[in-house]
Amino acid sequence: MLKLNYSGFKLEAGTDEAGRGCLSGPVVAAAVILPKNFKHPLLNDSKQLTEKQRIELKPIIEKKALAFAVAFVWQDKIDEINILQSSLLAMHQSIGQLCIVPEFIIVDGNKFNPFKNISHQTIVKGDSKYMSIAAASILAKTYRDEYMEKIDLDFPQYNWKQNKGYPTKQHRAAIREFGVTKHHRKTFKLLPEQ
Repeated sequence: MLKLNYSGFKLEAGTDEAGRGCLSGPVVAAAVILPKNFKHPLLNDSKQLTEKQRIELKPIIEKKALAFAVAFVWQDKIDEINILQSSLLAMHQSIGQLCIVPEFIIVDGNKFNPFKNISHQTIVKGDSKYMSIAAASILAKTYRDEYMEKIDLDFPQYNWKQNKGYPTKQHRAAIREFGVTKHHRKTFKLLPEQ
């Protein structure tokens, strides 16, 4: 059962990212502040949900949240500063775009750089423990998936609408056959034999 709050502060933001392990496309983070009485039977870590359930939850989270924001950090930036720093940057950008300043931030994972002077706590597997992190994981994932489906139209041979840029056998076979695109992360090991 997911908990609603970690810190006791009313304006607690949860943040999470999607797309760290991908070979192409941006890393996307979201930040969400939920109201104190928020409940939804479906809400869970985005990895535990089907794509259909995530798509169903997205507008509910956006409507019920006190504040939410989503930020994209693109593949050229990932190549420049590395994926960990890009994930943290995306989280910072999403928190910075919230229309309400949070009193406390809870972060999925074990790494975070302090944001302004707001206290934070990193929580390993936070997306399966706290509702606001789970909600952020769903927004990050759905926004990223939508983007990957959009660029799939220009590069159908990589099948991004299905693999979303993750290193599937099929995605790697397409890289072997067709080479890399402007959407690929050049600093990543795109092929095992690299």
